[in-house]
Amino acid sequence: MAVKVYKPTSAGRRGMTGYSFEEITKSSPERSLTESLRKHGGRNNSGRVTVRHRGGGHKRRYRVIDFRRNKMDCPAQVIAIEYDPNRSARIALVEYEDGEKRYIVAPLGLKVGDRVANGDQAQLRNGDALPIHDIPVGTLIHNIELLPGKGGQLVRAAGVSAQLLAKEGKYAQVRLPSGEMRLIHERCMATIGQVGNTDHSNVKLGKAGRKRWMGIRPTVRGSAMDPASHPHGGGEGRSPIGMPGPKTPWGKPALGKRTRTNRRTDKFIVRRRGSGR
Repeated sequence: MAVKVYKPTSAGRRGMTGYSFEEITKSSPERSLTESLRKHGGRNNSGRVTVRHRGGGHKRRYRVIDFRRNKMDCPAQVIAIEYDPNRSARIALVEYEDGEKRYIVAPLGLKVGDRVANGDQAQLRNGDALPIHDIPVGTLIHNIELLPGKGGQLVRAAGVSAQLLAKEGKYAQVRLPSGEMRLIHERCMATIGQVGNTDHSNVKLGKAGRKRWMGIRPTVRGSAMDPASHPHGGGEGRSPIGMPGPKTPWGKPALGKRTRTNRRTDKFIVRRRGSGR
């Protein structure tokens, strides 16, 4: 995928870049594989805002993606590469030999006409899904399960990949894109290759309105508020934070404070992200 640069016909266009969409082969989704997607504006079932800065945005339909890759009895052929407004990666429409169609996350290099398979019928080619115990050490993988049969939960964003480092007993050691090294059960499925749309991180939105189309509302700096609204607020002119370390709007430590609390799965993390341990 190439990044498209716009001519500065307006202030919003200056510095803006976009996708060329040259890899897209089908413009409208497979209707039978879509569902309605209701907006919640960051609110829970009580109507309270639990995620800030959400709301608005263009109307979308959800594409049902096959993260489980559990159809083991026959191979499939890629019949289209499509845009998905719900994720940064592209998706591939595949048709199995029995006529069933499914969406998968499109890996880098996958083209219309290529064949993909799952399980015993799979090979070590881009887009094939296998249990980790069947994948050689050193292979780049994505769409990795955390629990066997649950479906891929890790490494699904555009341009990312994980690397299988070692196998010992029932667990394999995998280096994730964040740098974290983690143990994953050998029966968990993973897909061969790197996720496509590698230039996603190089695209510049260029104007605030483009962010609003994505359903993201403005974020106000704490230092621009009054002291009653934020710990960073108040003061004459531009003021420093004035306290030991930055804080959230509710007074909790922010920016670098570790918030992980899942002790049940701590034993599976060999090395944390961004650290030497």
